[in-house]
Amino acid sequence: MKSLAYNWQFLGVARTRILIWSLALMTLSSVTSVLVIRQVLFAKLEDRIQQSMQLEIEEFHQLRAGNNPQTGQPFQDDVEAIVDVFLSRNIPEDDEYLIAIVDGEFYRASSLALPPALQPDGALMQRWARLSQPRQGIAVTSEGNILYQAEPIRPNSELSSSVETARGEDIFVVAYLTTGERDEVNEAVQTVTQVSLSVLAIASLLAWLAAGKVLAPLRLLSQTARSISDANLTERIPVRGSGDIAELAITFNDMMDRLEATFNSQRQLLNDVGHELRTPMTIIRGHLELIGSTSDEQQETLDIVLDELDRMSRFINELMLLAKAERPDFLTPATIDLTLFTEELLTKITTLGDRHWRLDALGTGQFVGDRQRLTEAIVNLAQNAIHHTDPSDTIMLGSALRQGRIYLWVKDTGEGIDPADQQRIFERFVRGHSRHPHPEGTGLGLAIVQAIAIAHNGDVTLTSHPGQGATFTLVLPYLPPPD
Repeated sequence: MKSLAYNWQFLGVARTRILIWSLALMTLSSVTSVLVIRQVLFAKLEDRIQQSMQLEIEEFHQLRAGNNPQTGQPFQDDVEAIVDVFLSRNIPEDDEYLIAIVDGEFYRASSLALPPALQPDGALMQRWARLSQPRQGIAVTSEGNILYQAEPIRPNSELSSSVETARGEDIFVVAYLTTGERDEVNEAVQTVTQVSLSVLAIASLLAWLAAGKVLAPLRLLSQTARSISDANLTERIPVRGSGDIAELAITFNDMMDRLEATFNSQRQLLNDVGHELRTPMTIIRGHLELIGSTSDEQQETLDIVLDELDRMSRFINELMLLAKAERPDFLTPATIDLTLFTEELLTKITTLGDRHWRLDALGTGQFVGDRQRLTEAIVNLAQNAIHHTDPSDTIMLGSALRQGRIYLWVKDTGEGIDPADQQRIFERFVRGHSRHPHPEGTGLGLAIVQAIAIAHNGDVTLTSHPGQGATFTLVLPYLPPPD
């Protein structure tokens, strides 16, 4: 119960962290979006106001260059008439004000209800009255910002000075109080903010549910891992869909397969070792208990005990060799000349037994491998061939380098291997059926050969038919020597 509580606490923390990070990212995104939207709307508002004011100025200039509709004559320098006609024809937008200043004094505006900042006696109006050249800008007032564009009104035949003077001028001003428009933008932004908050709340709930869904396989993984013991290694996680979580489940199941195989192998190894050691220990105990009183009987018992101890020592050494085969330093690679190596092997194995030894094929070339381990593998194959042959049989050694692979084989003309035993004999402590008993064997020779081949990233193959001999072949990938 305690481990289960820890499991849920851990996953709860992970779920909360996922939610916090999701919420932080969504909040940052929402705040950034709202601020960007606000600035974009203000920029578009100012641009639209500028275009509207520019359009009013252009229309005023067009009217000034035309004729007075009442007289049919050009306006000339009749500024009042130009202003009167323009204001009578143009209806400004909300918060837009068209103002005319004549001889430095306020003359007329498009609206009678001017805001306080645009009153005739105000500081802004007095500043405009002194202009002698076009000007546009923003005036900050207590009512809000006022965008304006002021143009001196000059008759076509007269050019005034380009500098500001003390005397009054004729000025046409388009002013826009942005408070109302900005309030509408702020209201829209507020609406967007409220909607974003609502979406954020819903997204947080969905993120919490999604995090639980995503973490569900991890909860199952944790529960499965806690339910596994050395007595129960069969539990697996069901794999659903694809993605990282499914890949994690597949990896976990693969790891469990390897662990189960390792545990089973260890159990089998302990059983086999116990069985193999029990026999010589029983023999030793029995002979020691029945040891005679004469020197000959004692010597005979001593010889038997030493022989059994030698067999146990050989058995332990072979077990240690198999254990080392899984270590990365099991091999000591070096450059090997295939021709010389094959000839050396033939010289060594011919001393193992009284058989007809022959060289079947001689390969040429150089490759990288562990000379001692490969020698040990071939010697084991030769000893195995001796156990399944008679003195009149022939044992052949061959080598070849072809199609990117190194081949080393031991071939005999003996009794062959039963098809039912051909796969089993590479397992530890398994001995094939033979009419040639060899009780001194440990059943580890072919397992060692296979381990050496696998350590070289290769394999060992067997071709055999009962009564027609057998051929064991080491097939190794060709690794060229370094330059």
